[in-house]
Amino acid sequence: MNSIGSIGRKDVYWNYAATFLKIGSQAILLPFVLRFFPQEQIGIWTIFASIIAIVTMLDFGFNPSFTRNVCYVLSGVKTLKVTGLQIEEDNSEVDFGLLKGLISVMRSFYARIALILFAILSTAGTYYVFFILQGYTGDKNEIIIAWLILCLVNVYGFYTFYFDALLIGMGKIMRSRQIIVLGQMLYLAVSIIFISFGIGLIALTSAQAVSIVVRRILTYFSVYTGNINYHLKNAVKKQEKEIFRAVYPNAVKLGLTGLGAILVIRSQPIIGSLYLSLEDLASYGITIQLVGVLTGVAMVYFQTYNPKIMQCRVKNNIAAIKSIYMRSRLILVSLFIVGGFGLLLFGPWVLSIIGSNTPLLPRMYVFFALVIALLEANHGMAASILLSKNQVPFFKAAIVAGLMTVILLFMFLGVFRLGVWSLILAGGIAQGIYQNWKWPLEVTKEFRDV
Repeated sequence: MNSIGSIGRKDVYWNYAATFLKIGSQAILLPFVLRFFPQEQIGIWTIFASIIAIVTMLDFGFNPSFTRNVCYVLSGVKTLKVTGLQIEEDNSEVDFGLLKGLISVMRSFYARIALILFAILSTAGTYYVFFILQGYTGDKNEIIIAWLILCLVNVYGFYTFYFDALLIGMGKIMRSRQIIVLGQMLYLAVSIIFISFGIGLIALTSAQAVSIVVRRILTYFSVYTGNINYHLKNAVKKQEKEIFRAVYPNAVKLGLTGLGAILVIRSQPIIGSLYLSLEDLASYGITIQLVGVLTGVAMVYFQTYNPKIMQCRVKNNIAAIKSIYMRSRLILVSLFIVGGFGLLLFGPWVLSIIGSNTPLLPRMYVFFALVIALLEANHGMAASILLSKNQVPFFKAAIVAGLMTVILLFMFLGVFRLGVWSLILAGGIAQGIYQNWKWPLEVTKEFRDV
């Protein structure tokens, strides 16, 4: 039943393909968006993405915690702990009663949170959208319809979020990535067709709806196979309260960590919209999206082997974890050097060729954005290694960094009038003070004698 140990090159290749389409789909769409969307609309698009990223923090760290605990159970763990791990021998039997209870906890949790998410998006989110539309010169009804579709599809996606936790936790990386590839191909096809018809932002939100619904259906049938259904049906479900108590503490810490990360990465467009023009935000948004594509590609190898890392923790195979980590760092740095060089040299030229209405930020801005993104990805990788021990030592530092980012944003934008530099430097400074060096150093200490 356990497929975690079978992760290999095919999983990595499919993960690259999925990442290219999942993250790179925005780059693929850019020629169409930049050609057909006015600059104001691109600014709205950037703000929408930031709002959704912040509001979905209602997950509060439970999805990665659920994924990790599914992986632990399928690796043979018989008891879920608040901190630390129960070391198991190879080929330990899976406790399906524990898995059944964990699935029940996940389903109940996301049903409740989806309702809260809908309430937030339909009230506070809608109020904010109307606020930013006050100075919008385009078709406001189009933006409102796009927002409503975005709200509904994200609530549905949130409710079914635990399907992904199950599939990844089972180690079915290749199947997960195949589903993402199909979903993103649908997203691209529907987006391009609708954009060509002049539908605007409604094209992107409608395409997202089609993609998410298809992906969730396929994920469900990939998780609940005949073998799993048989074992779950005949298993005696373990106490949900005990399972939730074991998952809850670290999930909350991860949620606080994620909130800090969102404040560092996603607060810039929202706070920036109070001081900067939509045109400036559009250039910033396009630049950060392209840097994000590079980051996503550079992290693919590590993310593919993340379930394997967790299994190695259960088996106490530290040497294997070190090997995966060192290869992942080499790939990360190498791809950032090559990709960053290409973006700096050819990015503006490519946008001019496709007739973009929105330019990239100047090269010096892009260079600093690349350096900050590399440091962020490097310390994020180290933090994941520490997290595999079922401990979250970095959550306080992440919250401090997030709050510091917000404070620096208001200072740089409102007091020092640094403009777009504020959006780039605030998070970089907040992270560089501690997180960028602390967690890679802790991982280095752990692996020193291995």
